Amino acid sequence: MERKEIEKMLRKVRGGSLSISAALEKLKNFAFEDIGFARIDHHRHLRRGFPEVIFGQGKKDDQIIEIIKRMRARKQSVFVTRASRDLFRKVKKLYKNACFNELARAITIIPEGIKPERSGILVVTAGTSDVPVAEEAALTAEVLGEKVERIYDVGVAGLHRLISVKDNILEANVIIVVAGMEGALPSVIAGLVDKPVIGVPTSTGYGTSFSGVGALLGMLNSCASGLVVVNIDNGFGAGCAASLINRLTS
Repeated sequence: MERKEIEKMLRKVRGGSLSISAALEKLKNFAFEDIGFARIDHHRHLRRGFPEVIFGQGKKDDQIIEIIKRMRARKQSVFVTRASRDLFRKVKKLYKNACFNELARAITIIPEGIKPERSGILVVTAGTSDVPVAEEAALTAEVLGEKVERIYDVGVAGLHRLISVKDNILEANVIIVVAGMEGALPSVIAGLVDKPVIGVPTSTGYGTSFSGVGALLGMLNSCASGLVVVNIDNGFGAGCAASLINRLTS
């Protein structure tokens, strides 16, 4: 509940149109709303600058839909990660402005008039198999108000592809680099720029990549100074971090 809402409620109490007991009932949900199976953090946008994000994997569709309803009742943006198309069909019946990013596996409901404003984030992938994780990162940043440029399939197996987009890389404020296999691309890019580079290891790779562990260890052991690394396939975490960094440059 924001300050304006509290002041409005107090005026209603003073004017007699809202009882004290009803006001107290509203204040119970000041920090979060307990709906039995979940405690929705409605004030996260006040603390962090963006609303609570719903991690869809492992949750029942009706649970996710109920959380969405509670968030939309407060006019909050909705972002559901690791979502299925079946879930999206159900959400779309309730909210016509709901969108589904197939690659990112994410559902968004953004109030009309809210558009990305800050430029400066670049998302790069080593290969096309890394694109789903990259799209999760890019979409996350866009939901948080960033304009995102994408450059895909410029891995170390053909460095001439990377050199051809060097100007784009140098112009970015923060770069998310998504790579599987041996995870070498973040080290290469971090060695070329003086901007923050966020490495995202993916589970893409052959047997000894160990479902992304090889890429993760490669990035963690990078000799490129200033490279930071998120967990395997964690495009969401990379998008959040990039947005927070980019806000400092605006």
